[in-house]
Amino acid sequence: MKQGDLRLLETELARRLLASAELARVAYVAKDGTPRVFPVMFHWTGTEFVFGTFAGSAKIAALRSRPAVAITIDTPGPPPEVLLLRGNAEVTDAEGIIPEYASAHHRYYGPEQGARNIADVERSGRRMVRIGLTPDWVGTLDFVTRFPGALS
Repeated sequence: MKQGDLRLLETELARRLLASAELARVAYVAKDGTPRVFPVMFHWTGTEFVFGTFAGSAKIAALRSRPAVAITIDTPGPPPEVLLLRGNAEVTDAEGIIPEYASAHHRYYGPEQGARNIADVERSGRRMVRIGLTPDWVGTLDFVTRFPGALS
């Protein structure tokens, strides 16, 4: 399959990285026009890459005005394994903790610490924003069978 093909989401490498506790890195364009990248815990719904952030974050306004994002989930290697996603982020205000945020905390920290983390956020009363991406471009690299630039 060529890079960009959505069927790459069905590969073993993509499924493993989407279920992993590796942090994703999200790239976007800030309101001042400069590129930004931030690490994030995420939840994969099977069709959508989702993460939560707190209301008031500068990235919210930036993503609403310029929703194009690029995401990478990768292992340190060697050789590294990489899943690349692109598309437009959908930003939605939420009441309370978004379920995907709770799921991510449980996956990354385990059930007990994840529950404590979510309880702490709930007690704080902070408002959340849900950011979702349904990929419109997918790429994979394993540096064994798929290399950068090898396939368009």
